[in-house]
Amino acid sequence: MRFHTKPTTFVGHVKIKVTNLEQSIQFYRDILGFDILEQTASAVKLTTDGKTSILSLEQPENVIAKQGRTTGLYHFALLLPEKSDLANIVVHLVEHGIRFGSSDHLVSEALYLNDPDGNQIEIYIDRAPSEWAWLEGEVAMTVDPLDFERLLKNVTANKWEGMPEKTVMGHIHLHVAELKEVEEFYVKGLGLDVVNRYGGQALFLSDAKYHHHVAVNVWNGVGAPKPAKNSVGLEFFTLVYANEEARQEVVRNLQQIGSGVVEENNRIITQDPSGNSIILAV
Repeated sequence: MRFHTKPTTFVGHVKIKVTNLEQSIQFYRDILGFDILEQTASAVKLTTDGKTSILSLEQPENVIAKQGRTTGLYHFALLLPEKSDLANIVVHLVEHGIRFGSSDHLVSEALYLNDPDGNQIEIYIDRAPSEWAWLEGEVAMTVDPLDFERLLKNVTANKWEGMPEKTVMGHIHLHVAELKEVEEFYVKGLGLDVVNRYGGQALFLSDAKYHHHVAVNVWNGVGAPKPAKNSVGLEFFTLVYANEEARQEVVRNLQQIGSGVVEENNRIITQDPSGNSIILAV
């Protein structure tokens, strides 16, 4: 988990918008196994350790359904601590009739599913970094079938008991309108490194040689518009920096490349060139 603790820059929290808060709470609490940390009439903060929130949900006023072919959330990814956790949730999802996809990415083994509003979730485990293959600064990743027979040998007797305490927000993957300006924003502005280029379609970015903390793609079309503010999807995600000095350096870098930074309710907020909101945290 060294890729998700300081001094590494990592995604700490994701906030998404939903159409029916109660329905979503039932899914995230009763199916995925989050606990509620705080709740209001329109929002809820979810936790796995009882102390910090890695995911929150909000039902905006006059909310509308998820819009297709826009920028915004492709998926957020929950990183489980143990292989047995991934094996156990496979059994759990099957028992509850939840449809999901899967993939072996060489660096990780992953499941993919949607919440009731179509917000996509990845649930994954990492292979040991010593097994990742790097060539000329890029990490090898692929989309191979997941070997369920091998994975399910790791199912434990107590089965799935909810999100493990040490679950973290592993990464976020976004739809963007183009890649050139977006790359400049995340590299020169936010200080991440490109660790994989998927043709001219996607970029994978990280700190400290992780396989990716942030990914961006143009699969919804070059020039895809921003979604409506009140539509289902991403509200913001948080990037956590090592200290205040590192955060202020990022603010200066963003200003130098012409990206707006605002301070609001004691939070420093920026937007990538495709309108995805990011809170710069310490």
